[in-house]
Amino acid sequence: MIKLQAPPVDGAANASLLRFVAKRLGVPASAVQLLRGHTSRHKQIAVEGWTAAAVREALGPGD
Repeated sequence: MIKLQAPPVDGAANASLLRFVAKRLGVPASAVQLLRGHTSRHKQIAVEGWTAAAVREALGPGD
């Protein structure tokens, strides 16, 4: 689980999430895409060139 401090206004929280993931994985921000959950607390993302398992492992255990 990733908790953000950015407010969910005008996509600020989504943008913050994508920047965080990109930085944590060491990939360009353009490689991270929000697939589902634009207005939900639960998001689905894709990282270009990464499997879902590799992303989960790189980001660490969830709650």
